[in-house]
Amino acid sequence: MRLAIMQPYFLPYIGYWQLIAAVDVFVVYDNIKYTKKGWINRNRFLVNGKEALFSLPLRKDSDFLDVNQRYLADSFDREDLIRRFREAYRKAPEFHAFMPFLEDLIRFSSNNLFDYILNSIYRICEFLGLKTKVIISSHIDCDHSLKSSDRVQAICKALCADTYINPIGGTELYSKESFAQKQIALQFLQPNLSEYPQCDNAFFPRLSIVDVAMFNTGERLRQQVSSGYKLN
Repeated sequence: MRLAIMQPYFLPYIGYWQLIAAVDVFVVYDNIKYTKKGWINRNRFLVNGKEALFSLPLRKDSDFLDVNQRYLADSFDREDLIRRFREAYRKAPEFHAFMPFLEDLIRFSSNNLFDYILNSIYRICEFLGLKTKVIISSHIDCDHSLKSSDRVQAICKALCADTYINPIGGTELYSKESFAQKQIALQFLQPNLSEYPQCDNAFFPRLSIVDVAMFNTGERLRQQVSSGYKLN
């Protein structure tokens, strides 16, 4: 059984969804510390031909809380975020096809950060036709005090996974020999970030999945997600 584990990201780039497509079970960490400089509650999109950030504002709280203990700020204006996406992509070829789905996703009512992002992961998986089983990390019976590869291997063992797939950026973090000692094959996913027309702008890769969906038909997007990568 093939397994991947990732932090919860809000509307992440296509490589995140390719990782989900490549495995049988996808574990989403909820019992990890929220990191301010990470990508949990923010990502990049295209505004007037340039990349820009969008984010989910968070309620002020302790820096030591886990992701599932953090909450969206009371000031979070869902309609304003929708307006920003509408203005940014109103000329995109798939705007009318994708925007209603995005609006419904953004209007999800929960103010818990993890629940809000998890809902978006479920919804986009459905949109992409992904059947991968998604499991929340705190629901797994293992030692959650472990760190780094020890924690990953413990989760693999708890779920009887024989193959662990990690994004290509983790090649320096994990050793194939270490995983092999636990009878787990380690592979790395290399996304193929194919260029696509972004109106008349220079191409910006690694933007939010929203950007890919706005400029590609649903069929082409699903094809890119399901097969636009290689495993090393």
